[in-house]
Amino acid sequence: MLTTTDFLIAGKWAGILTLGCAVLTVIAFVFKWGFRFRFVGATGFMGVLTGGLFALGLGLFTHTTIPGAIRYSVVFDNGATLASIAVPPTITQSELDATLRQAAADLFSYGRLGSDSLVIRARTMIHPEAGVSQPLILGEVRRSLMNRADDNLSVNIYAENLAKLPQPTA
Repeated sequence: MLTTTDFLIAGKWAGILTLGCAVLTVIAFVFKWGFRFRFVGATGFMGVLTGGLFALGLGLFTHTTIPGAIRYSVVFDNGATLASIAVPPTITQSELDATLRQAAADLFSYGRLGSDSLVIRARTMIHPEAGVSQPLILGEVRRSLMNRADDNLSVNIYAENLAKLPQPTA
């Protein structure tokens, strides 16, 4: 995912290219080159592109990073009040807590339909015997959809299901 710094750097280079196009446009008009009007369009387009990259560089979006969270995949999201994420079966309790908090921050949106809370469940797949796969719900988090800076997350980790995960061998 691109950060605001990446957009500022891209905006700087686009601005330099825009100035170069503007100089070429002025030179083309001075020497009455046949493609001078094409440079006017290219310079205008570059100006719009530079303005857009600069605006994105101002930080129009925020991304919260929770320390200790691991990568997850969204496997279900009804766009309203329920979502489900998949985590690897090697996850620990502290990683699960951080990952649920990260998912709660990532999946928040004011545009979700339904009630005022979002429930995100974390699940994994275990294989109790060969050829058999069993989904296992490891925990869930509930967050408010009314407040982006919700500090009152309700994180429930199901310790009995976490104990069913295969233990790493040393």
